[in-house]
Amino acid sequence: MKLATALLGGVLFLGASPARADEPQARAQAKINYEKFTLANGLDVYLIEDHESPTVYEILWFDVGSKDEAPKRTGFAHLFEHLMFKGSSHVPDGMMDKLLEEAGGWSNAFTSSDMTVYQNVAASNFLEQMLWLEADRCAGLLDTFDQAKLDNQRDVVLNEKRQGVDNQPYGVSEIILAENLWPAAHGYHWSVIGYTADLKAAAVPDVSNFFKTYYVPNNATLVLAGDIDVKATKALVEKYFAWIPKAATPNRPTYKTPAPITKEIVVNTTDDVQVPKVFLQWRGPVKFTADEPAMDLLGVILGGGKSSRLHKRLVYTDKIAQGADAGFYAAMIGGTFGVELTAKPGTDPKALIKAANEEIAKLAKDGPTKEELERAQATHESGFLHKLEGTMQRAIQLAEYDVQAKDPDYFAKDLARYRAVTTDQIKQAAATYLKQNQRVTLTISPGAKQKDIK
Repeated sequence: MKLATALLGGVLFLGASPARADEPQARAQAKINYEKFTLANGLDVYLIEDHESPTVYEILWFDVGSKDEAPKRTGFAHLFEHLMFKGSSHVPDGMMDKLLEEAGGWSNAFTSSDMTVYQNVAASNFLEQMLWLEADRCAGLLDTFDQAKLDNQRDVVLNEKRQGVDNQPYGVSEIILAENLWPAAHGYHWSVIGYTADLKAAAVPDVSNFFKTYYVPNNATLVLAGDIDVKATKALVEKYFAWIPKAATPNRPTYKTPAPITKEIVVNTTDDVQVPKVFLQWRGPVKFTADEPAMDLLGVILGGGKSSRLHKRLVYTDKIAQGADAGFYAAMIGGTFGVELTAKPGTDPKALIKAANEEIAKLAKDGPTKEELERAQATHESGFLHKLEGTMQRAIQLAEYDVQAKDPDYFAKDLARYRAVTTDQIKQAAATYLKQNQRVTLTISPGAKQKDIK
């Protein structure tokens, strides 16, 4: 299952010794000192000083993802994640990676339906050069952007799609589920990687306009964490980023809440696989809303590991599945609750669906036990805190709270809302969101691989 990215805020040790597993409460009360300022061009900046190691971590978060693309122009957000590494008039293609690696660091990025995030790491004495490199590609990428670069990275993305979707066992599920769960005009109807036809049709002016619209300082958040001096770093940020002009607020697509699904959508297809696999998907609440914690914990109880209900029932007791997973992924204009069931050889996938329906119905009728809820809460909190041990992940979390929760001090509040979930809330979440007539049921059985993957 997909997992949402976790977060940081105004409370947490940065540079402190890792907390023991039995002291999450003490850890949650720890303080982190960060300084925020905003440049005149609208760039929000967070500085977090931590001298535990002579390393600096940089996050540049752009508030743009695949949901901000237009129909027939899908895949642009992810395509630009690649193009940002193709150099400028000052830095040849490949030089940024080379310089960061020579400085003991690395560079990477990721794209989702809601955001595009760039990550740079280097020895702290390379901070100024790293900031110059980042500002240079943000301001000067289009100076050398041409058809050859577009063609090169389009081919890279199309190959990535072939490897990760078209030729991946069950890989077509992502496209089929999204297209059936969300209406055609909705921002989650297409996958992040986009449609092959749209990528092939992309022209230099189309891609350039996407960059000019969204890659602007007033649509970005910069986080610098690690071995820095706050005063000196603030001066460097102003030196390298303040001159970049402020642009118009992006005129991004807006989406109405779609009409609910009222009849189960059943899709059956085949792939070059050994055993059938069943996917059940429902729409769920938006990120950082009241029902999100209950849905997350419901996913853990239903299909999060070997102690979950689906795994115990289908894998251990009935012995009809070799895998049973469930989880919730909340995003900015909608959430997705999914169940994935991989059959044992010879098992009719209808048996998987029947058993899953029964376990979901039990949770909707009776709710979980107190012990199940406490185990799910402990699993969530342990994973949440463990993920934040790394400085880079804490920087990403801070940016996420800033941009999406609109509250950089959301860390303690985030922990508190999961601790407050009750068994009745889990029961209500299952009864409200996991109705059979409101889902997509996809079964992929052994057979011919479909040739019309978009």
